[in-house]
Amino acid sequence: MQSRMTKKVIIPAAGLGTRLLPTTKEQPKEMMPIFAVDSSGNICVKPLLQLLFEQLYGLGFRDFCIIVGRGKRAIEDHFTPDINFITQLNNKGKGGKTTSDLQAFYNMVKSSSIIWINQPEPKGFGHAVLMAKPFVGDEPFLVCAGDTYIISHGGEHIRRLIEAHIRYGADATLILQHVKRPKGYGIAEANEVALGVFKVERVVEKPERPPSNLAIMPIYAFNPIIMEALEKTVPGYGGEIQLTDGIQRLIDMNLNVYAVKLKEDEVRLDIGTPETYWEALRLSYKHFKGETHARRRRKERY
Repeated sequence: MQSRMTKKVIIPAAGLGTRLLPTTKEQPKEMMPIFAVDSSGNICVKPLLQLLFEQLYGLGFRDFCIIVGRGKRAIEDHFTPDINFITQLNNKGKGGKTTSDLQAFYNMVKSSSIIWINQPEPKGFGHAVLMAKPFVGDEPFLVCAGDTYIISHGGEHIRRLIEAHIRYGADATLILQHVKRPKGYGIAEANEVALGVFKVERVVEKPERPPSNLAIMPIYAFNPIIMEALEKTVPGYGGEIQLTDGIQRLIDMNLNVYAVKLKEDEVRLDIGTPETYWEALRLSYKHFKGETHARRRRKERY
């Protein structure tokens, strides 16, 4: 990570997950399992939020602010190291690779600073981000939704996001993906200024008639000015304070909003609906199973 971008990340994880009920009545959707690879290169399952945390940790981020709401205690429990559980598994002869991977996750948690903020009412994604204003201070930061994970080589999509944010002196930098059916997404109108880099002219949250096919992915780099914009943002789509509307306020203030685009081989895993969750399972299994096969072939070669 470069010097002008801090290691701070806000992870909103306070949504009700209503489209996944009744499963999400007691289990936060961010804790829904998807396929991954363990330290031995074998296929395993992990909560999506843990996979996101490990990706960000691997990129050097150490300061996390996780926004939770009612019924999200399972997230805090999962991110609280439970050494007794590891000891119990080892004593029963059920340790080995499983406990070593869990211990590695706990080590990441212990070497990070994690702040928990409770959003008592579901007032929107933008409101959740705004609640983390004291955490941000006067430094740039990332926002990553806790229910979306993007597979890329070495977290390359986040590296590109940060590089563009720094290079173009942006106040906000987005990640865009070209989608065939843009309805239901936050949408950007943007002009390409360099290969894969766009100057954003307008954003709108879930419009009835999308003005483009450029969907906004819920991963952003911001300067603290976004907090001032959100403080002045009134409830919009769904009667909630939308982060997209806060970004549009930055554009209306003639501030710099840029975006990078996902590459074709970068895979977005979205667990917001039963259909997208099924697709996330399919895509994650396909990708990580292929990764395990590739590792085995490399070992056999040498």
